[in-house]
Amino acid sequence: MGTEVINSNCFLATDCSDVYSSDKTSSGVYTVSSIDGPVQIYCDMIPSGENHSKGHWTVILRRTDGEVNFFRPWDSYKRGFGNKEGEYWLGLEFLHLLTRRNRYKLRVDLEDFDGTKAYAVYESFSVDSETDGYKLHVSGFVDGGAGDSLSNHNQMKFSTFDKDQDLRGSENCALKHSLGGFWYKTCYDTNPTGLYLWGKDDGSLNIGANWFYWKKNRKSLKAITMKITRVM
Repeated sequence: MGTEVINSNCFLATDCSDVYSSDKTSSGVYTVSSIDGPVQIYCDMIPSGENHSKGHWTVILRRTDGEVNFFRPWDSYKRGFGNKEGEYWLGLEFLHLLTRRNRYKLRVDLEDFDGTKAYAVYESFSVDSETDGYKLHVSGFVDGGAGDSLSNHNQMKFSTFDKDQDLRGSENCALKHSLGGFWYKTCYDTNPTGLYLWGKDDGSLNIGANWFYWKKNRKSLKAITMKITRVM
């Protein structure tokens, strides 16, 4: 699939809501604008069907097959990495720039290795600046069968193995459990950037990409997607 640039003399897209408004209604990779220059994003244009969005989702994280290594340093999580048509992390700086300008809601889609699916919606989502540790603000949980594994991370700063900002004391959650980067607390109720384990763990390893309150275990998921849409 090609990457389409949404940019004209009278219109400058910043997220997937803008992309959709420019009559680009197919899901895929698009190039939008930020103050740091052009950014590639994946737009999921499919309506949720549960009265939580008409579509226009900007995907901020996707895990599907273990193709991308998420055990990365601070700068990678700041700028973003991965394959926009596959597994990737969009980038903290871009998330901050988006959510300081407009209001967004978050949807998290889950799938296990038996093909069972669930989701969670948070009616408000934003990320502070790097100066404030890219602190997470999330609220307004709506259950789509997944349970609430993110609210406990509210008000947490982002941590990676080389930048410890969690509340674990002298231990670094990302380093202790060989995790990726996330808004860890002491340490987590969800860890979407954990190791991809292809369903080969029973949750006891405590290092997989998981969402604890779905099934009250830490088994690695087959797929997890985090995506945001603008609240008009």
